[in-house]
Amino acid sequence: MDRYAVIGNPIAHSKSPWIHTAFARQTGQALRYEALLGPLDGFAASVHAFRTAGGRGMNVTVPFKLEAYALANRRTPRAEAAGAVNTLAFDPAGILGDNTDGAGLVRDLSANLGCAPAGRRILLLGAGGATRGALLPLLDSRPAALIIANRTVSKARALAGLFAVHAAGVALDACGFDELAGERFDLVINATAASLAGELPPLPPGLYAEGALAYDMMYGRGDTPFMRAARADGAVRVADGLGMLVEQAAESFTLWRGLRPDSAPVLAALRRLIDAS
Repeated sequence: MDRYAVIGNPIAHSKSPWIHTAFARQTGQALRYEALLGPLDGFAASVHAFRTAGGRGMNVTVPFKLEAYALANRRTPRAEAAGAVNTLAFDPAGILGDNTDGAGLVRDLSANLGCAPAGRRILLLGAGGATRGALLPLLDSRPAALIIANRTVSKARALAGLFAVHAAGVALDACGFDELAGERFDLVINATAASLAGELPPLPPGLYAEGALAYDMMYGRGDTPFMRAARADGAVRVADGLGMLVEQAAESFTLWRGLRPDSAPVLAALRRLIDAS
């Protein structure tokens, strides 16, 4: 039976084993997927040990995505753009590194939420790894405009400059939170860590255009402060990042197994499981 795993530290909270087991059952694939606690000073050794024991691939979560990027001897274009790797595939040529986070976000927006980015004005909050991982797939989906806003403006501008080569036909810009006053967006994505601490990015009022969606990459905590504030400020719909989690997993599964699972029933079942817990 083919072996896969997710590695991180901590890892006990991970839903990836549940998701991939559901995908395997649905598609009739014979595989075993486990969660591995990676030593903070022994990531590469853990990956090599898993591969040597017959492992076929791994998902990588906090805090090892940068180490996974360095470990891979080949990388997909989206992994190169993200500067981080969340999926490893093992083959005779070595270790392929991919980043499925941004593709999972775009697919969740498009397939599950009916909010395909094409032609929309998008505000992306934050300038860290989550934003960087999302930028190439978002730009490839051809929104009308994409604004990166961050507390430290220089970081947002640096990202905009780095991704300008991918932004043909997209109005790509960067600013501080205070510069957003008077702007309106069809889609606002919170990629900051604020929701982890129960906090809220310092956004001016009136950001949401008619029919707008507010999307928080955080999941599993019910309504976040960002989601509640967005609803109060006029967002017609709010969503958390659980769909992104399932869709990025589906991207990994597709890379490994060569077929795409039907993510919708798995997402619905996982939502019920989390809501009941």
